[in-house]
Amino acid sequence: MKKSLPKPIGPEKVIFKGKLIEIVRQKMRAGDYEYTVEIAKRPPGTRLIIVSADKKILLTKEYRPEYKEWDFRLPGGKVIDSLDEYNRLLKENRALLEMAEAGARKEALEEVGIVVDKLEHFATSHCGVTIVWDLYFFVVTKYHEHPDGQHLEPDENIKLWWVSFEQAKKMCLDGDIREDRSAAILLRFLNKK
Repeated sequence: MKKSLPKPIGPEKVIFKGKLIEIVRQKMRAGDYEYTVEIAKRPPGTRLIIVSADKKILLTKEYRPEYKEWDFRLPGGKVIDSLDEYNRLLKENRALLEMAEAGARKEALEEVGIVVDKLEHFATSHCGVTIVWDLYFFVVTKYHEHPDGQHLEPDENIKLWWVSFEQAKKMCLDGDIREDRSAAILLRFLNKK
């Protein structure tokens, strides 16, 4: 027996909306079966895999309030600063990859203090079925330092940390890089080198 694929019934209904996250309910139908799903949505983010000429990866060591301690991370941040802007861009069918590239360049300047000369999209990580929060991963192999260095936000405390490919792999596997999606994509990148 062939099963019907789920299809939305009518528009989404927003049941909660903050600055960056909204929760929507969507009625669905699969054949004769109707049900409702809840989906959390957040504007996309970027992560940078910055590779030096001597084959090292740049990580940031950043104080994260959600952990109440320091964490190693790939540099990156938001592509779009608000949910309203994100929803407007989606309605306009704007190319999010192009916006993510611009966001990656902005984060490279702000968090790392570099101007990107060569940027390549490596992967896009989708969070899950009921959570929409894509992360766009870019590889940076050519860059130059900005004379003013980092341009950090008042609440950011970010130190730059260069590690070898082997150290980066070990940090991913040992859980030193806590953002699991970043660890998985970084391992995929390192496996190709």
